[in-house]
Amino acid sequence: MKTISIDPITRLEGHGRIDIFMDDDGHVDNAYLRIPELRGFEEFCVGRPVEELPRITTRICGVCPEAHHMASAKAADAVYHVDPPETAKKLRRLLYNTFFVADHSVHFYILGGPDFVVGPTAPVAERNIFGLIQKVGIETGKTVIKSRARAQELIKLLGGRSIHQVTSLPGGVTRGLSEDERQTAEEITAELVEFGKFTVKILEDVVLANPAYVDLITGDTFRHETHYMGLVNEDNQPDYYDGHIRIVDTEGAEIARFRPNEYLDHVEERVEPWTYLKVPYLKARGWSGMTDGQDSGVYRAAPLARLNVADGMSTPLAQEQYERMMDTLGGRPVHFTLAYHWARVIELVNAAETAYALARDPEITNPDIRTLPTETPDEGVGVVEAPRGTLIHHYKTDEDGILTAVNLIVGTTNNNAAINLSIKKAAKGLLEKTAEISDGVLNMIEMAFRAYDPCMACATHSLPGQMPMEVTVRDPRGEIIAHRVRD
Repeated sequence: MKTISIDPITRLEGHGRIDIFMDDDGHVDNAYLRIPELRGFEEFCVGRPVEELPRITTRICGVCPEAHHMASAKAADAVYHVDPPETAKKLRRLLYNTFFVADHSVHFYILGGPDFVVGPTAPVAERNIFGLIQKVGIETGKTVIKSRARAQELIKLLGGRSIHQVTSLPGGVTRGLSEDERQTAEEITAELVEFGKFTVKILEDVVLANPAYVDLITGDTFRHETHYMGLVNEDNQPDYYDGHIRIVDTEGAEIARFRPNEYLDHVEERVEPWTYLKVPYLKARGWSGMTDGQDSGVYRAAPLARLNVADGMSTPLAQEQYERMMDTLGGRPVHFTLAYHWARVIELVNAAETAYALARDPEITNPDIRTLPTETPDEGVGVVEAPRGTLIHHYKTDEDGILTAVNLIVGTTNNNAAINLSIKKAAKGLLEKTAEISDGVLNMIEMAFRAYDPCMACATHSLPGQMPMEVTVRDPRGEIIAHRVRD
């Protein structure tokens, strides 16, 4: 048995490694995405007042704090049985859709983009944002930086901070928008719509116009037939802030549609000894291991999944691109993992258009921004669509609002089984066909997980068994005075 390790894996949020096991005949026996870091927010949030969590859980991740801020605030709303005023919901939605534009741009241009713009087998020193800018031009780099800065400006205005937001709380938000601020929001979101069009053009010119890249996207190496999950509105269009959770099977047929507080009726979690990521699966299908197909319990979340569970998009420019993607890739559901990148661009456009419409809504300056909680707190579930997939915050409290239990299922956790499937299939398809295991080939295996834009920091909450630990205590002179090891 031969082991190939990619350690660390790169261009993701968090830390991880890939271990590939090959038999003596050169065939891939198995492959695993192993995550050695642990955050443990589910445990140390217990005992705290529930209203603190919209501020605390943003610290899970510095890349997507807005997602945890919103899911946590909605869970706290549910715990207190309070419905925020419409203006408060619109302010939350404006912040959240602006965040979606900023976050998706990070992955397209910095994390995933270099694989296509620079090339999947290009020298490692060039597969980064600098190589991308060199390929597409300095003006493109300036446009990306400016657009992200403008998005962060609006996020800070709405969230109190550009990172680790503080404005959402049970029953609404802490501050509204003045008319001058609304005009600023309208100006910024109009720019983000243009940035969305700009990004579509980059996708068309660099990726879709290259037959080799299209063949890579539509090839069997990066293809899995799984079920899909995502939030939708009443018209079965993606809704990143609210809605019903919809699940479709490998043929696109709806197999479940439910409110967020019913998620435990449909999703089960399990743990594996080799990772701190839990492994969710569909209860109705059961767990049959990390396999795909109609009878498997494995499902996928995030951009491609959201487009697969939808009947269309809620805004015109995004709908146009949605139709183009579905026509090009054979119709819904699309099972090509690398199509996640295309779906991400469509969502970027959709979020920008949605934010622009909200910024132009005169009701968004209404001063009625909070409904004060009056009921006894108990239990609540808050769900949003994070850029990396369906994000679930589930809280239980005592009658004083002190947390007694916390459960988090984040986007990357939803995709954990599918990511391992994708890594194994990519490894088999690439390593068994080459005599030389080059850096470029290993990077193409990494592309199998990178398409999901995983955030390991968000996802690591399970602690199977004891955590291995080695502690060495030294005196001021550097001499060891104590040493303990726990295997």
